[in-house]
Amino acid sequence: MDRIAIIGGNPLSGEIPISGAKNSAIKLMAASLLTEAPLRLTNMPRLADTRFLGKLLRRLGSQVIELDGPEGAETILHTPEIVSALAPYDLVRQMRASFNVLGPLIARTGHAKVSLPGGCTIGARPVDLHLKALEALGATIDLNEGYVYAQAPRGLKGAEIEFPFVSVGATEHTLLAAVLAQGTSVLRNAAREPEIIDLCDCLRAMGAKITGDGTDVIEVTGVARLTGAVHAVTPDRIETGAFACAAAMAGGDVTLTRTRPEFVQTLLDKMVEAGVSISVDGTAIRIVRGAERLRAVDIETQPYPGFATDLQAPFMALMTMAEGESVVRETIFENRFMHVPELSRLGADISVHGGEARVRGVEGLNGAQVMATDLRASISLVIAGLAAKGETVVNRVYHLDRGFERLEAKLGACGADVRRIKTGELEEVDA
Repeated sequence: MDRIAIIGGNPLSGEIPISGAKNSAIKLMAASLLTEAPLRLTNMPRLADTRFLGKLLRRLGSQVIELDGPEGAETILHTPEIVSALAPYDLVRQMRASFNVLGPLIARTGHAKVSLPGGCTIGARPVDLHLKALEALGATIDLNEGYVYAQAPRGLKGAEIEFPFVSVGATEHTLLAAVLAQGTSVLRNAAREPEIIDLCDCLRAMGAKITGDGTDVIEVTGVARLTGAVHAVTPDRIETGAFACAAAMAGGDVTLTRTRPEFVQTLLDKMVEAGVSISVDGTAIRIVRGAERLRAVDIETQPYPGFATDLQAPFMALMTMAEGESVVRETIFENRFMHVPELSRLGADISVHGGEARVRGVEGLNGAQVMATDLRASISLVIAGLAAKGETVVNRVYHLDRGFERLEAKLGACGADVRRIKTGELEEVDA
């Protein structure tokens, strides 16, 4: 299993291009099942998660072609026929978001058998919202032996759906089904994230009739069929925010390019409050920080446009060396503080009580062996390692590979001392 080794202390200087959004790309790939015509996605990230979903889509009957276009990576997805409506556990378990093929399969074929996501407990990170929405659209849902059996032989019907709380995944999944339903669907208390708008933009390019995205009420008028389209994946706001925190942690002068600054405005405001110099020019964000110590700042995660839960861990890493005490409140997901013990191994002073963490800034961190527990926790360890004295080795970097494209290359081009230790090298080192 690969590791990433970081020698901390190098200020960063240069440019980091932001990739297409992982959280958007995987839902756009699922949308390709809704049409028999090709869907061409540009600005595609090349990640473990997109590879996992590509493998599943091929199983269902899709042709998945990856190529280098004039402006970067592209993927062409073409599903002239659904050859199987079965999404088995061995593929779905590798990535939760692959569960979103359920809606498109029902909408296009009238039936589907899809495994529940690996490690999923209904009610914790609930897929029950997804299933209730599909039932409201007229699907019959049965759960048996870890699989969802869904049927709508006469097609889906438009419905009024009010989500009990804001859910990005449930909003996206419902959209993927409602676009081919007969009649009009109204989604209330819908998520407003940029990835929702990106999905709706793509679906509209394919012929869907959708209004209200970006607000908490989205209206979908179903159409009989969708066509192919060409769509550019929106820039990854989470990668943007993570690299912004990395630049501020290491110090120096870094410009993030090909991004959407407005997507991370809440984070940028907090970074300025902490003492980071930030300037925006079109699709670029410049982060400048000298030797001065940052100030502690409190944050509370909220649905968009509030502070993103996926940026909580990177920002916490930034606060570990800030002057004073910062309070980090997590309101979106439980168990989102698994990075705290690992940051503590580097010398961070953090205490957790329920959904609140108190970060007392220290003068310096020291490199150590740490373990990545999930995608967002992983990047927080890399960020901390950029400022830690000595070597930090992050284990289980397959988590990072799920959501960060060419991480070492992007940081290394700006002067970071970071390298990947391949499994073969590990055997030599450990020997």
